[in-house]
Amino acid sequence: MTRNKLVPVSCLIVRFYLGAVFLAACYHKILNPYAFAIDVATYDILPLSLVNLMTVALPWVELLAGLLVISGVAVRPSVLMMGGMMIMFIIALSLALSRGLDMSCGCFASADVEAAISWKTLVRDLFWTALCAYVYFCDRNPVGIRMFRRKP
Repeated sequence: MTRNKLVPVSCLIVRFYLGAVFLAACYHKILNPYAFAIDVATYDILPLSLVNLMTVALPWVELLAGLLVISGVAVRPSVLMMGGMMIMFIIALSLALSRGLDMSCGCFASADVEAAISWKTLVRDLFWTALCAYVYFCDRNPVGIRMFRRKP
């Protein structure tokens, strides 16, 4: 396979992977906003008045971004949104790690289930951010629903 044929295929695979990650991440947050609110508050970054707003809004933004990236609709803006969220998560994780907090990241489950944050969590998030950048810069003609639009 030539490079020109390999890039769209690899971008599609990465898009599906990133979309699945974001869909998995929003699942428990939508089903159990109380546990997610505790995770957000534990980071002690946001004022308490904004914790509920973040708790309610973030999972739905993750859901939207995941669905759009998988479907191939508005891929570049969606993956840019994902990358922005990843940078926000990396900053929050870095601050929590630098303060020595022993807590769950709140990414995929509540503190009852998920392991405590570590530098591995930070590396994982950096990897996902790099994948967002790869799709943003390399996926010029995304395979997806938009391909089937009627041309004028």
